[in-house]
Amino acid sequence: MTLPPSPKTPTWLLGLQLLTNPLGCMDAIYKRYGDIVTMMDGSTPVIYVSNPSGLKQIFSSTREITVSSIFNQKPTLTQGIAQIDGLVHKHRRSLLIKVYQGKRMETFGQRICELTEKIMSQQAVGKTFIAYETILKITLQIAIEVVIGLREGERFKKIKHLCNSLIKYENSSLFNIIGQLPFAEIDFGKGSLLSYHNYLEEEVLQFLHDEVKQRRKQADSSRTDMLCDLIFACDETGKALSDEEVRDLLFLPILASRDGASHSITWSLYWIHRSPAVRKRLFEELNSLGENPDPMDVVALPYLNAVCNESLRIWPSALFTFRRLVEAPVEIMGYELVPGTVIVCNIYSTHQREDVYPEPKQFKPERFLEKKFSPYEFIPFGGGARNCIAGAFGMFQMKLVLATIISRYELALVNKQPEGQRLVGDQCHAKSGVKMVMHGRYQHQGQ
Repeated sequence: MTLPPSPKTPTWLLGLQLLTNPLGCMDAIYKRYGDIVTMMDGSTPVIYVSNPSGLKQIFSSTREITVSSIFNQKPTLTQGIAQIDGLVHKHRRSLLIKVYQGKRMETFGQRICELTEKIMSQQAVGKTFIAYETILKITLQIAIEVVIGLREGERFKKIKHLCNSLIKYENSSLFNIIGQLPFAEIDFGKGSLLSYHNYLEEEVLQFLHDEVKQRRKQADSSRTDMLCDLIFACDETGKALSDEEVRDLLFLPILASRDGASHSITWSLYWIHRSPAVRKRLFEELNSLGENPDPMDVVALPYLNAVCNESLRIWPSALFTFRRLVEAPVEIMGYELVPGTVIVCNIYSTHQREDVYPEPKQFKPERFLEKKFSPYEFIPFGGGARNCIAGAFGMFQMKLVLATIISRYELALVNKQPEGQRLVGDQCHAKSGVKMVMHGRYQHQGQ
């Protein structure tokens, strides 16, 4: 087998470069070696592809190329959607997709706006705050309400505290540095980093398990949360899902705010407030709907959609798709790949292509008004059989949170210099969390 070109840099040095300057390293590799590159993982060739035609071939070759949970499991105590395969995965995925789509999600639109307003109103005028921390409060509360239907009370406070503790721990620099080491998945016992991480996960899982059991005793099909849907759902054999299965399926969605949602909205606030013309145009579009617009009219606004898309283009919710395994000989971009080869779709580099996105480092929302990009050119939530289940709801939430903030609050960035990046897993976080200051509140839209 003739493999695509591979960087000549020693593996250890390349790993260090990816750890210390991941985006610069990826830009350099793309510029020198092109849009299909081999990176060795021990004796296994891993092919990174950032060519739209190549991505189309990969997503279409479902018989020859599969997504296996073997390659994509993070150390976890659950058997959630990312840890299962085959027909079981297909069935569970369809259950979750139904929850994240349709009329039910529309009922959360007004609540998203209310929560955003409630939390933002707590910010003091003239005082610096960290945008990410504020946005996390909003998205985590939305997640808890959408997933298990808790709005207040001791149970709500407890799960909020547990999730915040786990998110903070997983976002810590020390945890992520150690996560890159060969022994990262080994639990060295009481007092070790992994031991404490497992303890926090166990606490969240125990809470969810208790909640499932309690809700089964008080089954109410009229409720509008994800837990309600899963309690009444059946598996592929027609039997009700077990308490453990429901618990595991709830775990990932309730912590999804630690990943894409909060960071994507934070980056959007950063770009909007670095670009006065963008902020002005967005503010005017939002004001055109009046003082208390219908959330469904807000999410349909074309420029708001373009702003969100452009932010997700520059920093997608994940820089890479799930790893895929070649099961049968297949040709990708002229290379014959044999079984055992691993393929990764490089979302970041695809979104940085100058032939698709002229001046890719520049924040230009208008590009999404001037052209409709294919699902192989713009893939912020991945593609194929394991694209992000919550992608549509994530965009829905992103638009409403941003619309509420931009239309009601006058904010500004504290720092004039560009925001730094920090890689956590396969996600790019704003290094400082984006420091902002509130100058005031608009008493009435249109003023």
